[in-house]
Amino acid sequence: MSKDNRKNENPMNGLLTVSEVASILHVHPNTVRQWSDCGQLKVCRFGLRRDRRFRREEIEEFINTNQC
Repeated sequence: MSKDNRKNENPMNGLLTVSEVASILHVHPNTVRQWSDCGQLKVCRFGLRRDRRFRREEIEEFINTNQC
């Protein structure tokens, strides 16, 4: 199996961290956490620590629907 095939099998590929989303949206990471807690941003939780991960497509949709 090539490296490219193994890379595509990882479910974490294509998911963004809180910090990455904050950077994209130009907000503080705590703002991203608040938006995910109240349902404004769809979030996936992983691992024992329940780390937040966000799908890039959903962040792009959030940007497109919340522009002034």
